[in-house]
Formats: sequence, C-alpha cells, structure tokens
Amino acid sequence: MFLEENYNNSEEILQQAIKELLYANLVAQLTKDFSLANIPFYVKEDIKNKELQRLLHEKLYLLIMEKFNDYLNLLYIIDVPEKLFKGIKVTDVVEVAEQVSFLILKREFQKVRLKAKYS
Repeated sequence: MFLEENYNNSEEILQQAIKELLYANLVAQLTKDFSLANIPFYVKEDIKNKELQRLLHEKLYLLIMEKFNDYLNLLYIIDVPEKLFKGIKVTDVVEVAEQVSFLILKREFQKVRLKAKYS
C-alpha cells in the first residue's frame, strides 16, 4: 500500500500535511531518513513548503548527478517502492529529480500518518 490518496504533485502532499498538522513531523522524518543514509540535509523545522520542495529537488538532483550510489541508498532507506521508481519517465535529470521528490514526499507522508494514527 503506497498511499491510497491520489496526489498529483508534491505541493498537494505538503498542503495535506499542513492541513492535518503533520508538516513538522514530515520535515523531521525527511531529516531523519537523510541522516540514516549519511546524506546531509539540514532544514529548519519551520521551513516553508515551497522552500522544502526546492531544497529536496536540488538535493536529489545533486545526488543523481554526483553520488548515484548515495541516491539509491536513500531510496532504499526511505522505502520508495521499486515498481514506482521504475515507472518514472526518464526525460532529463531535472525532471527525474522532481518525480523522485514527489515519490519521496508521498512515502514520508505515509510514514508520518501511520505513526500519528497508531501512536
């Protein structure tokens, strides 16, 4: 099960996280998983959603271009389903980074929601 809701983009996920008062948890989960992958990703707790999107996209772009093994390790740690990852349409690296950002936010939001629901 990879988020039953049909989000169209990262902005919709972030807006829903804000609406459900889970945005800070989402930011913390992202920071935690990047840390587990030994990838520096420092953001303030009160980062605005547009800025978070931009930083995540930039970080993924750099990982794809310069540290591909770290990028793959991050996807493994976050647990992005392989079938969704393989379904990305390869156009250019910028677009791939954007699509992967979306998948990462979906998965991280799912984790945050489940923790909130069952804790």
